Amino acid sequence: MNIDVRGALRRAVLDARTAAARAGDLARLGEGVLPEPAIDRPSRPEFGDYATNAALQLAPLARSAPMAIAEILARHLVLPDGVAEIAVERPGYLNFRLDPIWVAAQVTNIIEAGESWGHSTGGANERINVEFISANPTGPLHIGNGRGGFVGDDLAAVLEATGADVTREYYVNDFGGQIAEFGQSVYLARTGESGDAGYRGEYIAALAAAVPDDVVASFDPAEAIGAWAWNRVYADIRATIARLGIRMDVYRSERELHEAGEVTEGIARLEAAGHVYVDEGATWFRSTTFGDDKDRVLLRSDGRPTYFAADVAYLLDKFARGFDRLIYILGPDHHGTLARWKGAAAGLGFDPERVEFIIYQHVRLAGGAAMSKRGGTFVTLDELVDEVGADATRFFFALRSATQHLDFDLDLARRQSQDNPVYSVQYAHARCASILRQTEAVALQTIGTTDLARLLHPSEQTLIRTLLRLPEVVTDAAARRETHDLPRYAMEVAGAFSAFYRDCRVLGDDADLSRARLAVVDATRQVLANALALVGVGAPDSM
Repeated sequence: MNIDVRGALRRAVLDARTAAARAGDLARLGEGVLPEPAIDRPSRPEFGDYATNAALQLAPLARSAPMAIAEILARHLVLPDGVAEIAVERPGYLNFRLDPIWVAAQVTNIIEAGESWGHSTGGANERINVEFISANPTGPLHIGNGRGGFVGDDLAAVLEATGADVTREYYVNDFGGQIAEFGQSVYLARTGESGDAGYRGEYIAALAAAVPDDVVASFDPAEAIGAWAWNRVYADIRATIARLGIRMDVYRSERELHEAGEVTEGIARLEAAGHVYVDEGATWFRSTTFGDDKDRVLLRSDGRPTYFAADVAYLLDKFARGFDRLIYILGPDHHGTLARWKGAAAGLGFDPERVEFIIYQHVRLAGGAAMSKRGGTFVTLDELVDEVGADATRFFFALRSATQHLDFDLDLARRQSQDNPVYSVQYAHARCASILRQTEAVALQTIGTTDLARLLHPSEQTLIRTLLRLPEVVTDAAARRETHDLPRYAMEVAGAFSAFYRDCRVLGDDADLSRARLAVVDATRQVLANALALVGVGAPDSM
């Protein structure tokens, strides 16, 4: 069973506010909409485990001093299970402290919850489509466009952990000018003919050299070579995705949207809603109606659909499949598409707030000897994994907010020491597993009768309180659409476990205390494994 202390405290504060208003102690609040109280963790442990700013929020509404309001709320507040103390602190905070005996007892809940510890049902009954990577299959995945893979996969895992039904999707851009240009580039490189090659570099030369002779000898070698090259790159992209442990549920083809008539259907639906007009032979979507800076072309004057026309069809396709919410993970060059896509959703008759975007930022390699670069223009994800491994790659990408630039420290990622954050977290899990292997029977068979109330040492309490935070970290990550706190949390758990292991002898002469501490080790192992799994990183049992 996952424990939601923060939620229980929020409800208790709301109940206290209501009770104080009914008693006339906060009579001036009236019947208006009141702010939702925040329940946070104080920056310093001496201030307790949780704090709320409810009194500060109410001060301008109640026309009273925050300290006076805090005292009133404290009088009416019924502490939920597990909360032992409440204190009023300047300038008007209510601080809460957990009961140490209750904290120790939660070790059982963590162990019994197992892989579900940290999960919840807050997102249940919501179907979410998360589209990510969707790189044009005109070259290998590199550290730039590949970042979206980690952002999307981690977010999807977190949303699933809150109960949502999530579909991970890759939109395959297999239609249009870029695909034709890519095929032409490989064809020219293979045949040696002259012409404009939009794609260059070592990877084009390598593809050209690998084209089978029977493909070159086909009736239409230009088309055949282009098709072969496209399929080869597409297969390589999927292999890289699998190598990194990124799960994809759907690969949706742009070409299929066109061939099934869905692009025409999308334009017709916008036209029926009165949002389409013709000017100088081109067909336009009046996207300025929905806040865009200019209207957008759907069909060129020669009748060819634009990329945006396919985007409209794809929005319609996703909503037709029954998704409640669409999340797009996009690179830094996509800021200009947001307004038009939201406008298209509104024009199609859907709530534009159901369409969300996360724009991730650039990646730069830092430290260490330079890695090889195909064509001198990019570093592939496969090259990075060859250098530091899949776990380090995923962990380091996960450490930084998607909206911030990422400097990937190669030197640190290569290091097999506690300085390397992924190494230190995995080592903590391996140490837990090693301890439990020595005494597995004792640890697992006696947990039901273990006297956990003896776990009162400061390092024990700090570790257990840290373990209890995983459900909150997951809930916040899902709500904020940001997952970078998960690897940082795992590092915090590893640090707390290191202090516990240093200060508290796990296997000693006191058998009962040893069993209780073994239970803490088991709970730590489980929490580390769960946190790492949410960012796609392995939890080794030995190192």
